[in-house]
Amino acid sequence: MDLRLPRPRWLRSRRPRRAAAAAAAAVVLAGAGTWTAVASDDPAPAVDRADRTVATGDGVRIDTSYFTAGPDGRRPAVLLGHGFGGSKNDVRQQAEDLARGGYAVLTWSARSFGKSTGKIGLNDPDGEVADVSRLIDWLAEQPEVELDGDGDPRLGMAGASYGGAIALLTAGHDDRVDAIAPAITYFDLAEALFPNGVFKRLWAGIFVNSGGGCEKFEPALCRMYERVAESGTPDAEAVALLKERSPSAVADRIDVPTLLMQGQSDSLFPLGHADAAAKAIRANGAPVDVDWIAGGHDGGEPEADRVRDRTRAWFDRYLKDDEGADTGPAFRVTRTGGVDSTDGRAVLSGASADRYPGLTGGGKDIPLTGREQSFANPAGASPPAVSALPGLGGAGGLSQLSSLGVGVSLDFPGQHARFESAPVARDLRITGSPTATVHVKSTGDDAVLFGKVYDVGPDGRQQVLPSQLVAPLRVEGAEAGKDVTVTFPAVDHEVRQGHRLRLVLASTDLGYASPAAPATYTVSLKGDLTVPTAPEVATAAAPLPSWVWWLPAAGAVAALALVLTGRRRTTATPPDPALAGVPLQITGLSKRYARSADRYAVRDLSFRVEKGQVLGLLGPNGAGKTTTLRMLMGLIKPDDGEIRVFGHAIRPGAPVLSRVGAFVEGAGFLPHLSGRENLELYWQATGRPPEDSRMEEALEIAGLGDALARAVRTYSQGMRQRLAIAQAMLGLPDLLILDEPTNGLDPPQIREMREVMIRYAAAGRTVIVSSHLLSEVEQSCTHLVVMDRGQLVQAGPVHEIVGSGDTLLVGTGSPVDEPLAGKVAALPGVASAVPTDDGLLVRLDADGSAVRLVAELVRLDVPVASVGPHRRLEDAFLTMIGGPA
Repeated sequence: MDLRLPRPRWLRSRRPRRAAAAAAAAVVLAGAGTWTAVASDDPAPAVDRADRTVATGDGVRIDTSYFTAGPDGRRPAVLLGHGFGGSKNDVRQQAEDLARGGYAVLTWSARSFGKSTGKIGLNDPDGEVADVSRLIDWLAEQPEVELDGDGDPRLGMAGASYGGAIALLTAGHDDRVDAIAPAITYFDLAEALFPNGVFKRLWAGIFVNSGGGCEKFEPALCRMYERVAESGTPDAEAVALLKERSPSAVADRIDVPTLLMQGQSDSLFPLGHADAAAKAIRANGAPVDVDWIAGGHDGGEPEADRVRDRTRAWFDRYLKDDEGADTGPAFRVTRTGGVDSTDGRAVLSGASADRYPGLTGGGKDIPLTGREQSFANPAGASPPAVSALPGLGGAGGLSQLSSLGVGVSLDFPGQHARFESAPVARDLRITGSPTATVHVKSTGDDAVLFGKVYDVGPDGRQQVLPSQLVAPLRVEGAEAGKDVTVTFPAVDHEVRQGHRLRLVLASTDLGYASPAAPATYTVSLKGDLTVPTAPEVATAAAPLPSWVWWLPAAGAVAALALVLTGRRRTTATPPDPALAGVPLQITGLSKRYARSADRYAVRDLSFRVEKGQVLGLLGPNGAGKTTTLRMLMGLIKPDDGEIRVFGHAIRPGAPVLSRVGAFVEGAGFLPHLSGRENLELYWQATGRPPEDSRMEEALEIAGLGDALARAVRTYSQGMRQRLAIAQAMLGLPDLLILDEPTNGLDPPQIREMREVMIRYAAAGRTVIVSSHLLSEVEQSCTHLVVMDRGQLVQAGPVHEIVGSGDTLLVGTGSPVDEPLAGKVAALPGVASAVPTDDGLLVRLDADGSAVRLVAELVRLDVPVASVGPHRRLEDAFLTMIGGPA
């Protein structure tokens, strides 16, 4: 997994790689590097690129590219750094654009990235930062580069994430840097990965994984990560190691014009990092502009074109001394205002101010209500609450969804406390970091809490966590009780009139490490919730979109085309009215194995299921049953063929899937909650109205009785299985899919499960069950589909398959060995012969007959005691697949 962001490639945050390093390392500028001069592949041939490999004194080789364009003469230089996990290739397009704009541009792959060597040092001053200083030495020798003095080029630096941090660090270590434009980066890496003393476990793991594993890092970094990951708690040595590699370590020496562009959609490096950098650099007397973009490491809209244009204008002003360059406002924030119905993208607008307001401007106190509350930190800190899903990219990142009013956060009952405000009297815009003071007490020495401020709708149920951000907090000495002020992550979010604010303190979070030991936390309010409003930040009036002018005309042209052609295009396969009452029809279904053109998991599979049937899907391991079920549920896409449920073609997210319930080899339940509470929590997570759950009917079919009020931890395995079936039956789906529902059950429990399936189908619904227990399938299923090696072997009613006249059971009174069974299988008219405990199961082909078979068996000296048609599904199954399951 890498840390790349959505398009464009220059803004992709990628993985850190190698950085060992010697402070005294010197680049061998003459003769040590390897030059390759090439013409750019870009359609615009005016840009020339020269590739060079530069060796440092410690043996590390750095891969670079140098871009120039236009007439001869000296020009400012720009160094472009790439994101963590990337290479110089990711910023090539921006490099070429800047070269055409009159800059000499050098890109490079940091240690261990691309073709560069070395170990990952996380921008070690003695490693990666020293490398950049050597690259500046080289730029100073180029005839195209403008100089401010001997060995001092006129120089700007830009980059995102890892590349943004190296720009800040180099500006603090090397005074030859004249302007910088870092994006979505960190100011204090220790605070980013250990915020308030809490280990950001999931993001740290992503870093190490995307870097190629711990062994790719400097040994000190690897040891630090393994130590903290094992303990779950950062120690002083770990904090010190990351701080010395952070821009904050040289904050008092960064005194160049700085454009800070930070992402609102970012649980890795939230807006507070840009705020700290802005304060420090402005204190040194340098001009600083701050821009909060819509995207970030968690996805969202990266605003690539706007960010690129603003970066170039910044360099025009401070490298070319162009006082007419429009560098933009001192502060700008991108705001989301709904969805454009023409393309489904978020509608973005800009708000700005002539000064940066910080994170606490225009504070407004919001009274909260709520009694003192106690809640649990569960053993093993599991299950964890969910706020963000780190690294989830794409133009529809979760934080952007939250800005559109879609909530995805989850807090488990008994593991959090909450306090609420009254409905706000008028729309309230929060711009900055809210704060609240609470009293915390723990049954253990320390408490680890995760604070959130939700925007709650008028109905009290729909809640949205702005930008999906959470405030982790370690409270030391909490056993005696302590007042603590929680500073929540900065956001820009509008709370609508009639909505409430809900403060939640949870004991766990998916992205962070919590204490494994169980504990009880008690919290109470000590004051109001203070939210910053930044009233001086004004939203610009948005111009009418272009489609307002061209859409009517385009619509008329389209209508005319439809009239003339009589044809209509559609992106979705229309439903088949003839199949509206058919629960399932599969036609020509095929799925190849990954990276294979001729190996199939499922091949040319066709069958049909009717209402009221209990269909058994049978086959040995590797037959393609699970692949078929996953395609049926829309989880994977078939290569060929189609699946129709009630006439609708199945595709990921198809609305007809709401009529399908599924249970796949067990469900996870919260052990301390009752069975009913588990089901209610599950249904709530689906986002569907409570009245649609049909819970009482599903529970009656499952037959759990009074056990529903008990904690799930007291359930037997059979009761857990029935609760899982009840969960799949919520909403009473018309098609119920059960994969191995009797796993781990004893005979009485299996009988109960059989009755559950039969009762469910008795009301006209349909059940598909995949199982290895053939005797149970024979008793509970009305129809069968038998698969082997991805293909259909036989389909039909159970009684027809069991009583098939082409399969005979030959009784011998004793087992038949494999060699003899092989001889029988080779006889004319015999399709297969499988040994059983007391004879042979023989399937005849079209030319076979029982009379000829008996004669041949006698000839082979097989002691035939009886011959007759078989009556067990197990026997039929073995003959159909030609061997044991």
